[in-house]
Amino acid sequence: MLDIAPSAPSPAADILYLVGTSGHPNFGDEFIAASWLRFLARTRPDAEVWLDCPHPGLASHLFDGLHPRLRTTDTLWRLVFETTEMDPAAADAHVDRVVTSLGSPRYDLGLLGARRASSVHLIGGGYLNAIWPHHARLLRAARRLGELSGARLAATGLGLTPAEDTAAATETLREALAAFDHVTVRDAPSAQLSRARRAPDDAFLGLPDVAGFPAGPSGAPAAEGDVWVCLQSDMADPGVLDDAVAAVRTALTGPELAGRTVRYLEAIPGADRAAFDRLADLIPEQHFVPFTRVWQEGFPARAGQTWLTSRFHFHLLAAACGAEGTALEVSADYYRVKHQSLLDAGTGWSVTPAGSRTAQPPARSSSFPETAARLHRTKLREAEELYPAREALEDPPAAAAGRVPPGRTVARFLRR
Repeated sequence: MLDIAPSAPSPAADILYLVGTSGHPNFGDEFIAASWLRFLARTRPDAEVWLDCPHPGLASHLFDGLHPRLRTTDTLWRLVFETTEMDPAAADAHVDRVVTSLGSPRYDLGLLGARRASSVHLIGGGYLNAIWPHHARLLRAARRLGELSGARLAATGLGLTPAEDTAAATETLREALAAFDHVTVRDAPSAQLSRARRAPDDAFLGLPDVAGFPAGPSGAPAAEGDVWVCLQSDMADPGVLDDAVAAVRTALTGPELAGRTVRYLEAIPGADRAAFDRLADLIPEQHFVPFTRVWQEGFPARAGQTWLTSRFHFHLLAAACGAEGTALEVSADYYRVKHQSLLDAGTGWSVTPAGSRTAQPPARSSSFPETAARLHRTKLREAEELYPAREALEDPPAAAAGRVPPGRTVARFLRR
């Protein structure tokens, strides 16, 4: 055991510790992290912000300049990954021992730094569920940190399904979340499971940074009538990708979309390329927009577009910008709950069920952009509750002068 007494953060220090599944990259997870970092750059520019994520090296590039004092690590994620093959009781004991007793050169410096944080915040996403049961030990690690340092514990916009269907697992989850000072979840099944308050997905926090959002920073006209496609090969039930590709092919060759420019947008490199390769006879290579390009140039949604996508956050953002679409299900549990949460919010999109080889006609609700603006304000109030603005200790460092945030230059490639 390392004999280092825990100490509370200095009153002058403002150290914030975020935990999220960033750096994969996956557009939705990266968008959520970027939204929190931009918010904290406005409200806590002098704070030292740590982002604990599975891929801190890539995350440091993805989020470069979004907060002037951002630092990235993988301390807690490495710890929970170590427990993947362990018996649950042994895994819990391992997390408790490493976090509280130190003594491991692989973790001590990171954990000592985490003990200095005034808050530990698990940001939103669908990474705490039965698909990755070891991820739940992030809650346990955060709880142990809070006990040592007195840090405020928060979790926002979590998606907790699919969940292990046992009373013991449900009680364990509820007990873990009960130790947090603030918890919200993003969908009805997660709220029922956890008994936590339901709130908008964390991505709603970043809506104003999307160029096509009505309240966003750019009034640039849309490339009217473009059709956008994205189908994922990850997290799909066996055979479902084949059906989804067939459904999109039928839609693209049908009379309703005839003559429209078709583009393909990548959320996860590689995982989303597989479907494009099978549709390449219908979508030119120059209309394939890789993740790196959309991250640098911005999310391309505009009113007047049509979207055919399995991606949850593409559904959320495109609908918020006024585009019509159909959400193609690729799994009967994980993604069904996600898309249903947006239908419940009023996007008005149609759903093409998993296994269908015919896409449902795209649809939209003309009132959803207004609803999305309200959901943004709700999420903003939650963020301000967690991180009320403080008067800067000094003039804040310039956050990457000249950097153009994702979402502001998308018109450059739409005009090409």
